[in-house]
Amino acid sequence: MSTILTLDALSAPLRALRLLALDFPDLPAPVVDVSAVYPDRLSLSVHEMQGGCTAFEAWRAALGIAVDAVDFHVQCDDRTGVLSAQTKYGGADIELTGYMQVPDRAGVA
Repeated sequence: MSTILTLDALSAPLRALRLLALDFPDLPAPVVDVSAVYPDRLSLSVHEMQGGCTAFEAWRAALGIAVDAVDFHVQCDDRTGVLSAQTKYGGADIELTGYMQVPDRAGVA
């Protein structure tokens, strides 16, 4: 039997989102995801297809995530780099993800 969550069950990530909006109003707007599947998680993702990771780095620094706590991998298309990190903020588990274009690696051994 499945239990249907109420909106109150999502209070931790929604409260964290409210705090982030108050504490960091000048940071680049991320894609925000709150889900009843993971009711304590707030997912923030930034998409930087111009190269670089400026928005991700701004969020990483604001959330106090250490550089060495960031994972990086390239998706199987060899064109999309993914940065990811986790932390806690405002009573929620924060998942920060950044997507960026990887320079053409043709001819690179």
